Amino acid sequence: MLTHLTIHDLAVVASLDLSFCQGFSVLTGETGAGKSILLTALGLALGDRADTGLVRPGAKRAQISLTFDLSDAKDAETWLSAHDLELDEQLIVRRTINPDGRSKAFVNDTPVTLRTLKELSENLLEIHGQHGHLQLLKADHQRWLLDSYANHAELLTELAATHRRWRENNKKLKQLSEAADHQQEREALLRFQLDELQQLDLERFDYSALVQEHDTLANVSEILATGHRQLDRLYENQEFAIHPELVHCQQELQQLSQFAPELSAIASVLAESQVQVEDAAQQLRRYLDGLETNPAHLEQLAERIGLVQNLSRKHKVTPEQLPELARTLADELAKLGQHEAISQELTEQVARDFDRYQQLSQQLSDSRGQAARRLAEAVSSVIQELGMAHGLFEVAINHDPKQAPGAHGQDSIEFLIQLNPGLPAKPLAKVASGGELARIGLAIQVTTSHDRSTPTMIFDEVDSGIGGGIAEIVGQKLRQLSAHRQVICVTHLPQVAAQAHQHLFVAKQQNDRLTTSTVRVLDTEQRVEEIARMLGGVTLTENTRAHAREMLSQGALTL
Repeated sequence: MLTHLTIHDLAVVASLDLSFCQGFSVLTGETGAGKSILLTALGLALGDRADTGLVRPGAKRAQISLTFDLSDAKDAETWLSAHDLELDEQLIVRRTINPDGRSKAFVNDTPVTLRTLKELSENLLEIHGQHGHLQLLKADHQRWLLDSYANHAELLTELAATHRRWRENNKKLKQLSEAADHQQEREALLRFQLDELQQLDLERFDYSALVQEHDTLANVSEILATGHRQLDRLYENQEFAIHPELVHCQQELQQLSQFAPELSAIASVLAESQVQVEDAAQQLRRYLDGLETNPAHLEQLAERIGLVQNLSRKHKVTPEQLPELARTLADELAKLGQHEAISQELTEQVARDFDRYQQLSQQLSDSRGQAARRLAEAVSSVIQELGMAHGLFEVAINHDPKQAPGAHGQDSIEFLIQLNPGLPAKPLAKVASGGELARIGLAIQVTTSHDRSTPTMIFDEVDSGIGGGIAEIVGQKLRQLSAHRQVICVTHLPQVAAQAHQHLFVAKQQNDRLTTSTVRVLDTEQRVEEIARMLGGVTLTENTRAHAREMLSQGALTL
């Protein structure tokens, strides 16, 4: 619950340090005293947009701090833990605002974004404005109230997840279907390109070896002529060949080595040279014997090289990259070949998701129907207490399984009211006046609030347009509601103020051309004076004060 509010230099509030108690608290004061600035401060501290002009004139910045006791706020504790924010028995939320509207927000001194602050605030308190009953006319809000009353959070989460999965898979399936024609064209192109590449015998493709073989065969005549000429010079021409000359030199030096031993080593080198020259000549002879001109094979090689170069240019790759290109194209073709299997799998998944969605949607609708009957009975009882003696509240639910799936189900939900016997129930906007709508809204809030986990509820003059005995009942309802959670209400009705456990009075002072609002907690006698003022206006009499005391004593007896 909210335990403390501190404000510095915000609009008409120079400094305020206010503590709240459990139960039912009211804020009262004359019109224009500044009651609304307290609600503005709460909203700012919990993430509302900050405008320029909020900072008190002459101040550097405005600051609002809220302190919460988390002992009754399990959802807030869970949220803080999930967002890795420091967890303690107390939670301090702080917001500073500069004159230009820029601001900073902190949770237990950890900087946070306004979006984060708003998410956290949903687990801490609810603010019901004086025109909040107009929300009742919106279909989405009516659905939310019913689902909140029925505790449908888990069911709605599963339904929304199933709907999201169905929608995403259905989208993928449509995309596959739309791409079918393009896919067939792509498959045909890939097969044609692969057939072209397969002509290269890619399993044994070696472009450098292919070029080398072509070059050799293209120059075979020159190779044979030069090779035989060199073979003669090395070995076969006995007159001029190198080998016979080496033999002659080696023999003569070997003979002289008996007189000059140093020549023996040289003779040995020449002997080795003889062997090497002879071996080279034999290898050259074998190679030349194996060569022959083959114009037909040369033409085949030229055609094959031309094909490689053409495909290389066509696909903008080097000849050496053609095998890798073929593997890439084959992989893509294989994946395209899985299109039918993927499409079939998606079709089956979409059908399963839709069946599950329909089951959950029907389950949600059935549960809503049961909750609607309970809610209608409870709200009808309260609005009859609030002065609409013949009022009957109804919740109409129309389930249409043929309706396009949505994240909230396939129900249309509408709140109806019957104010006069014998007349059919009609939508709220067509039957209820502003005052009646305010009372109906309060009845729904009081009825549905028992089923929400927010520990603090704030009502901003939701009792406007109500008076007399009905106002007293409104006060009793708010006090009864405070047995389950903290309730804070801004009110101008003494009947409501008399029911509070704590009474806060907002006063306005003016000096040095500046207006200042202050808030103080009233003791018993001060409460008598304030309620008497609310009852009697400017001139207070002992009768008025006696009436105020009686109202306070009656309020203390309220359960």
